Formats: sequence, structure tokens, C-alpha cells
Amino acid sequence: MRTREDIESYLMRSGIAYEALDDAEDAMWIVRDHSSGGTILVRLAGPIVFFRSKVLRLGVVNDPEKLFRKVLELNASDMVHGSYGISGEDIVLTCALRLENLDYNEYQGTIDDFSLALTNHHTVLAEFRDQAQA
Repeated sequence: MRTREDIESYLMRSGIAYEALDDAEDAMWIVRDHSSGGTILVRLAGPIVFFRSKVLRLGVVNDPEKLFRKVLELNASDMVHGSYGISGEDIVLTCALRLENLDYNEYQGTIDDFSLALTNHHTVLAEFRDQAQA
């Protein structure tokens, strides 16, 4: 069975800058993606490892319907490990994996998938920002 220590070893092995966050219930880390400037939250909650990154605030979107269509298209064509979704007032990237089966390659594949999405989709999704509200 994999543990918190396995996730920490994956973080160290990947060589990506990260910060551990103190939380009484879950183990959490913020991973800094240098290629996109974004951050990825990695959270261990029981038997599940969650990956999450905020992408865009819905309050600054000029055409939500077209944005929703675009992120669904990106989910179908570009996302391997994660997917776009809505959480509160944000478009987010999310992925949930079972801890017991998580090996380094799957962990790194998820981080790489998020990094590529944050980098490659930024320009496409930025077109939906209302410049008057940005």
C-alpha cells in the first residue's frame, strides 16, 4: 500500500518545486509549474490522491457557453489524466487517482498532463476573458 511518504518521494524525485501545507486531516502539497507559472494542488485524502489547479475565474468570462464548449472539446482531445470542470466560480483542472495503485510514472504523467494543459491551453482560454473585467 502506498503512503504519504510515497507521494513525498515522488515530489522530490520529480525535481519540481513544491511546498507542503499543514492540514490536520489531509496531506497537501502545492506544486509550482515553472513552464506555465501555475500551481497544482496535490492532496491525499484517505485512499485517493487529488490533483487540482485553478485555470480561470468565471466572473471574467465574456461568453460562458463558448468557453464551456471549448473546455469540453479540450477534455476530449487533449486531456489524458485530468479534465476541466467548474468548482464554485472557477474553471479548474482536476484528477483523482487511487493511492494504492499510484506509481511514479502515473504521478508524473498527471503532473505533465496538467503542465501541458496550463501551458498550451492558456492562450486559447484567455480569449474568453472579458478584457474590461480582467
